Amino acid sequence: MIKFFSKDFDLPITAAGQTFKKTFELDKSVKVITHYTILSNREDLAYYRGSFRLDINKDEIAPDGYSAKKVMCWASVPADQRLRSIGRRETGNGLINFEFTDTNDGLTVFQPYTVSLSVEGEREE
Repeated sequence: MIKFFSKDFDLPITAAGQTFKKTFELDKSVKVITHYTILSNREDLAYYRGSFRLDINKDEIAPDGYSAKKVMCWASVPADQRLRSIGRRETGNGLINFEFTDTNDGLTVFQPYTVSLSVEGEREE
């Protein structure tokens, strides 16, 4: 039986002007990823300073340098429109590679923050 799946993966951003990388492993029951978004405990910093790269099962979803502004949403966006659709991406090896780069924008002052990659899809029960 197919069930809904949702999971957030956290990546601490601890220094200005650096790239942080992490590989997350999905549970083997997760078969398809259909949507994703980026969240943060400091949305202003992630939005203005951030870019990222995202691969699911070695399939490039967002290339290096993809602006976080293109996928982040503010509270004024209806909840059912906050996730970016990526079709039906098979999870295969179950690995998600996520890289997030903090870049000085001249408008904000760096403070450590956390970005979360939020994914949704389907899992088998």
